[in-house]
Amino acid sequence: MKLTRTADLWWKNAVVYCLDVETFHDSDGDGHGDFRGLIDKIDHLHRLGVTCLWLMPFFPTPDRDDGYDITDFYNVDPRLGTLGDFAEFVRTARDRGMRVIADLVVNHTSDQHPWFQAARDPGSPFHDWYVWADKPPADAHEGVVFPDKETSLWTYDRKAKQYYLHRFYRHQPDLNVANPRVRDEIARVMGFWMELGLSGFRVDAVPFLLEAPVEALPDPHDYLADLRAFLSRRNGEAILLGEVNLPYTEAMAFFGGSDGVGDELHMCFDFIGMQQMYLSLARQDASPLTHALKERPEPPRDCHWATFVRNHDELTLDKLTEPERQEVFAAFGPDEDMQLYGRGLRRRLPSMLEGDLGRIKMVYSLLFSLPGTPVLFYGEEVGMTEDLSLEGRLAVRTPMWWDSVDEQRRDGDSLLGWTRLLVERYRECPELAWGEFSTIDTAEPSVFAHRCEIDGGVVVAVHNFADREVSVEVPKVDGVLTDLLVDGTVAPGKDGTAVVELGPYGCRWFRQVRR
Repeated sequence: MKLTRTADLWWKNAVVYCLDVETFHDSDGDGHGDFRGLIDKIDHLHRLGVTCLWLMPFFPTPDRDDGYDITDFYNVDPRLGTLGDFAEFVRTARDRGMRVIADLVVNHTSDQHPWFQAARDPGSPFHDWYVWADKPPADAHEGVVFPDKETSLWTYDRKAKQYYLHRFYRHQPDLNVANPRVRDEIARVMGFWMELGLSGFRVDAVPFLLEAPVEALPDPHDYLADLRAFLSRRNGEAILLGEVNLPYTEAMAFFGGSDGVGDELHMCFDFIGMQQMYLSLARQDASPLTHALKERPEPPRDCHWATFVRNHDELTLDKLTEPERQEVFAAFGPDEDMQLYGRGLRRRLPSMLEGDLGRIKMVYSLLFSLPGTPVLFYGEEVGMTEDLSLEGRLAVRTPMWWDSVDEQRRDGDSLLGWTRLLVERYRECPELAWGEFSTIDTAEPSVFAHRCEIDGGVVVAVHNFADREVSVEVPKVDGVLTDLLVDGTVAPGKDGTAVVELGPYGCRWFRQVRR
């Protein structure tokens, strides 16, 4: 692989780390994390090998939805610092080789946002910045995202004497992206933060963003392509990472481009692969994950999937069948309090796997070896668990475990040490990010095995989902398999088949070295 190509498309082999400034590090003891605290701890992320920081919302907010209800897109919440603190943080991150992206939450605003307060007057120029109706449609009760809090997508406003649309909570009215002035304002918001050093955005709830009334927006994907074009004009290296929780065939449309070159999102999260991975973990059978990745379409050129173990929301299982979902619930969240909205889990991986460090390490080995860009949620590197006493999604958004970081830094066998090793090996293996991916059929149903190869380089990875020792055959080995995670080699027989031994929940990465 040419280094110039991998540098131009930096995000294809990035290590993305998602964090909430409010819960990461409190620099002054006021009970809130802040940008100064994040700067204080940035060397931890540098040592870990992170190359891209993804910030959850840090904008002014009434904080009724953990910052996703925004009242000002052009500022920093005073609890977290100032624009000066933000600029200093971005400069410090860049100094350590880390780019920064942030949540772009423009599907809706807070109902306290000045735009919405003005829009409640039907004569205001801001009125059509939101979506209004004299009466809700017949299907107003369908598609509610938070069924524990809302029963309709439409709420009546007494001042406006109309109903407004809200895909999420009623205190988060939807913006009307069919309005060209709204589209211009969204681009202005993006341009503002790029001028302050951002290298792109994680776009929140992309399908909902494009579901505005289409009278003035005939093809919503044209709008997404316009956002991509604007982004690229302002900063050619900047990216759009999209939250698109749809089946593969539908998610592909959000990459854009009918000529094999994507012109919309640079990356989409692989929600399907993630959910099938948990089904495989529950069954101790790699078949669901193997099948999903065989079916996963190849993105357009210069686009990529983003892989993850869990994100900052509930661990959604909504694309599994009901019986499959119940299997995962039974294995990893049998108590009703561990579940959320009937579709997901509000737990972190170490709790779900009952603290089994070997099994936990296997899952993160899988994450970094799968084709796609790995995304970590803060605290995963030290095995953070959830706090079920907190409401809803807040259970997994608790303060960072800095005591664990200090303890594990001195323990080479810790999860932190393992994560550092995986990051290092992943960055040393361009085959994983750029190579042609293929699954390897083995006779052992508990083993997921795959091969990535490009420009003569070949990396093979094998992962055992079962709690027992297994022996698997890896065919078509042209040379010796050199272990990348521990010392050792495996030589094939005369027929080119190598026999690989795996312990319970074992994992091994190999580079094929020709004789």
